[in-house]
Amino acid sequence: MPQVISALAKAIGQLLDPAVLRVVVKTVVVTVLAFIAFAWALYAAFIWVGTEMSWSAGGWGEAAAAVIVTILAAWLLFRVIALAVLQFFADEIVEAVEARHYPGAAARATKLPFRRDLANSLRGAGRALAFNALALPVAAVLFFTAIGPAIVFLLVNAVLLGRELTDMAWLRHCEGNVDGNPVSKFERLTLGGAIAGLMLVPFVNLIAPVLGAAAGTHLTQSCLIRRETGELDLA
Repeated sequence: MPQVISALAKAIGQLLDPAVLRVVVKTVVVTVLAFIAFAWALYAAFIWVGTEMSWSAGGWGEAAAAVIVTILAAWLLFRVIALAVLQFFADEIVEAVEARHYPGAAARATKLPFRRDLANSLRGAGRALAFNALALPVAAVLFFTAIGPAIVFLLVNAVLLGRELTDMAWLRHCEGNVDGNPVSKFERLTLGGAIAGLMLVPFVNLIAPVLGAAAGTHLTQSCLIRRETGELDLA
């Protein structure tokens, strides 16, 4: 827990770094554009269906329906889309954190090619969709408890986010050991839970993925340093 708190504090302290701010802006813009494109596609689909069925609400009804569905989709899928978008810019966050706090690690890091970033993004998004889909039946059973579904999805996304946010840094130093992420499962769960919680807060959710990527880098580098000094036993 202290390692996670320290990582988050350091990440917050670097949010005004120009390199980090650039990624915040790019991630927010691309994520918002993705949902705008989704809304427009829905609107066009509703218009087409209305035309085929000889039913129309004059465009306003279709537009309102598209907006409502998009808002619901944003509430359910914001974490998935934002994280997928962030994967494309993850290197920039990791590089900024390592350059400022871990120059030695930055010099040894391997920059991931675009196709690898794309593959990681698609794999992460697919994993997030699959796990959330598997959680739906459990959430449905707990629907009448009011808070049950929220807890289920928070836990699922905590696990997913903890892995993705630390893998962003680990993959630059893994030397082929992709599954050897040195951050403990508990630390990953704690970090993922904190970021998943922040993603539920309006406006804060726009910077939460970047904050998580920076904190994940600190956690990963902390574990690598402790391993090198013999303070961390991964056996």
